[in-house]
Amino acid sequence: MLTLKILFWACLLIVFYTYIGYGMLLYIIIQLKRLLTGKPRETVMPSDEELPTMTLMICAYNEEDVVAEKMANTLALDYPKDKFRIMWVTDGSNDRTNELLAAYPEVDIVFSPERKGKTAALKHGLRELKTRYVAFTDANTMINKTALREIARQFMDPTVGCVSGEKRVAAKKEGEMAAEGEGLYWRYESTLKRWDSELYSAMGAAGELYAIDPTLCHEVPDEALLDDFMMSMLIVDDGKRIAYTPDAYAQEYGSANIYEESKRKRRIAAGGLQSIWWLRSMLNPFRQPLVAFQYISHRVLRWSLTPIAMVLLLLVNIALVVMGAEMFYIVILALQVLFYLMAFTGWLMSLKGRKNKLLYTAYYFIFMNLNVFRGMAYLQSHHTSGAWEKAKRS
Repeated sequence: MLTLKILFWACLLIVFYTYIGYGMLLYIIIQLKRLLTGKPRETVMPSDEELPTMTLMICAYNEEDVVAEKMANTLALDYPKDKFRIMWVTDGSNDRTNELLAAYPEVDIVFSPERKGKTAALKHGLRELKTRYVAFTDANTMINKTALREIARQFMDPTVGCVSGEKRVAAKKEGEMAAEGEGLYWRYESTLKRWDSELYSAMGAAGELYAIDPTLCHEVPDEALLDDFMMSMLIVDDGKRIAYTPDAYAQEYGSANIYEESKRKRRIAAGGLQSIWWLRSMLNPFRQPLVAFQYISHRVLRWSLTPIAMVLLLLVNIALVVMGAEMFYIVILALQVLFYLMAFTGWLMSLKGRKNKLLYTAYYFIFMNLNVFRGMAYLQSHHTSGAWEKAKRS
């Protein structure tokens, strides 16, 4: 029984630390840092003359439905026109995307007739780059008017090699469960990213909106499933920071339904596992101790050990209760069973289009972790291809 108790406590601590403990610890460290050094000073917004040249790169595959909306959003951005370029990299598109883009003389179209995947498209676009910095965004994502100015301001700090904007998820109409669950997750993620950035560096950038100094760019394998994460973390591995700013944000609609959201989650989980292997040198605490602490706490555990620990925690807890363990273990098992029942009820209600935020939050949490296991299978079948499978948006 002793061995089972040790395993129980190990699993419990891993799960607690990953989803609650790290956020609590990070908050305490940030408060102590502010007491010792004060709040971080923000760099001054550069004038138009000081702003660097910047390209907004949009990698696209068959995006004819959003070209007009995306271009309207892009042309409305507040950035000096003589320092701003718009590049669409259309990877194997065989719809009217290129035809529609040809109507915009401001756009540089970089077309590859063969669909090789997003990473290959990014590398193709980077070879055509003519500006000091490059910002990446998705075709179906709209960014705020001053986003590029805010990104340029972050680059005024010489320690910054990458800037990550904030992802915001919206539901087209109230009651869209997949979108609301995704939005709740990203609000929590945004808080952790902000604290990570204040401590030292955000742990990866989201592809909806981020920017890099292309002189620091590393070659990322074409089969990379999380090109944005790999590209940004390799910059951190070189000793530069990822600055996170919620003042540059990208908004998109959530997945059309939970099935479409599952496609995204399993791909992200697969890409996370792939990245852990490729970035395994960053796990060494003797290279960059603070980076290793943040990386393992915020990313590695979620994509690898913690979902397994959740399953073991339930199974070991059941075994301990059957073997006559103390009341504490009975209480914890009861709480676990209650949580899973809440998640199951949340799932049933979502199938009927009914809404309860508490129950759906429990379901979405289980849903995310289940997709880590699905991601393992996905990685086995997609490890040689970086072509992305688009999830339908609401």
